Amino acid sequence: MSDADAPVDWSTLLDLATTLAQEAGAELQRRFGQQRTITLKGDLDPVTDADHAVETLIRHGIHSRFPTHTILGEEQGLSPAHSAVRWIVDPLDGTVNYAHGFPHFAVSIAIADAQRVQVGVVYDPLRHELFTARYGQPAYLNGVRLQVSVTTELQRALLATGFPYDRHRKADNNHREFNAFNLSSQGVRRAGVASLDLAYVACGRVDGYWEQNLGPWDVAAGALLVASAGGQLSTYTGEPFDGLGHQIVASNGHLHSALLATLANVRQDLS
Repeated sequence: MSDADAPVDWSTLLDLATTLAQEAGAELQRRFGQQRTITLKGDLDPVTDADHAVETLIRHGIHSRFPTHTILGEEQGLSPAHSAVRWIVDPLDGTVNYAHGFPHFAVSIAIADAQRVQVGVVYDPLRHELFTARYGQPAYLNGVRLQVSVTTELQRALLATGFPYDRHRKADNNHREFNAFNLSSQGVRRAGVASLDLAYVACGRVDGYWEQNLGPWDVAAGALLVASAGGQLSTYTGEPFDGLGHQIVASNGHLHSALLATLANVRQDLS
């Protein structure tokens, strides 16, 4: 029986994803601070030699065990394969930070079947923080169970967000949303790593997060962490989160309606 036909052992896949995230993180840490080869995918969207090297490492690690599994990676795209199991990989979330020597970045690995993301791993190699989750089970940070915050008032909330790379060319660039939340909350953090923003919602370090124009590799693992830690996910208009990153609002649940109301008020005149 090939791995394409065998029953899926999600515990084994979680173990492999964890191992590969830590190996990838170790390689990123080894290369961090060295001179980088940097190219641009867009006006402001860089990719480094480290992105490619680490994605290759992860792909090799997956296909050496499961050669028919599908892999969707940020840098190398979708691998041709014939499996219902799909790995969704961001080898270096926070490339701009990494390229500038700013010490905040992560490896994000999710694994999905045809219905949903079943496994999520986000690893911060500089802090040695490993966030893990399986669908229907609790989320963990280094083996300690996670729980979202209990903040109930927006004015007491710490929020996180990010901005699109094409923000200088389009009106729907998150600037108005940022201003509104910056005035109505205790503060907004823009650290440049979507997977860690979501992991921080899951562990209660921030109370809510919103962003759009992301890729599935940015959000797949982190969204599972939030859901598994008792949080809430949706689009900007309250529709179910589609898993693709087009729009995402993540919160501790208590603040979700307030976040959506603020977004609706700010965005009412956007086409």
